[in-house]
Amino acid sequence: MKCDCHMHMVLDGVEWRAAMQRHKPVPEENFIRAVLLTYQKLGYTYLRDGGDRLGAGERARALAGEYSIRYRTPLAPISKRGHYGGFIGVQFDTLKEYVGLVQKARGDGADFIKIMISGLMDFDCCGVLTEDGLPVGEIREMIHIAKAEGFSVMAHANGARTVEAAAAAGVDSVEHGAYLDADTLAAMAEMGTVWVPTVSTVANLRGKGRFDEGAVQGIFASASENIRRFAQMGGLIAVGSDAGAWAVPHGCETEEGLLTEILGTAAGEILEKGNRIIMEKF
Repeated sequence: MKCDCHMHMVLDGVEWRAAMQRHKPVPEENFIRAVLLTYQKLGYTYLRDGGDRLGAGERARALAGEYSIRYRTPLAPISKRGHYGGFIGVQFDTLKEYVGLVQKARGDGADFIKIMISGLMDFDCCGVLTEDGLPVGEIREMIHIAKAEGFSVMAHANGARTVEAAAAAGVDSVEHGAYLDADTLAAMAEMGTVWVPTVSTVANLRGKGRFDEGAVQGIFASASENIRRFAQMGGLIAVGSDAGAWAVPHGCETEEGLLTEILGTAAGEILEKGNRIIMEKF
């Protein structure tokens, strides 16, 4: 089964503001159908959307059956107010408000919960994130609350301590996962956390001139080494391109090739196992 375990229907790989404007006041069905047709022609039968607050992923899910695609979405991802994620999802100030958002997601028919608990990589400075992750206790409570409502949990998470906290709390998948260390990788492997490293978001920046080339190469090298180490620990890795992100257009198909280059001859077996678990849990 061909799959992309992390993509964003609401985005187009070019410019996020204009892409999101396309879906106001209602999702642009012609665009959504064109994207689904692209995936169908490439043989995809499973897509896991990272979510959006404008309903593009929700509309895509409603249409995906026409294209023989199983489509899963959290509806809107959830982040803490004042931290990364507000541009694409919904936000909370208190855990009580977070509980309300999770319960609303249940009522609205979300397939899973996506939480955003860290910043992004600074693509001009290898080793630097745009902001630190949320406090460990808050991460733990967010995951426990979502699971108590019966949801699997996908976490946008970068940085060793943030990802380690999410893994320890039982998060089902970690997206991106920049700058991990041995303790974090071991915790993820022990807990059966599926890592979706979305290396296309870094590798596809090479040679584009938008960011510092040395920094981009360093970020990619760091991710590649951690992916290899995680695989050696028996860790679960799945294919998710983050399609819709800048330089990652829908259907570009770079992710599996990049992971195969990193993992070598064992890649097929490793990725098939990780993909299968994502499709079972989500």
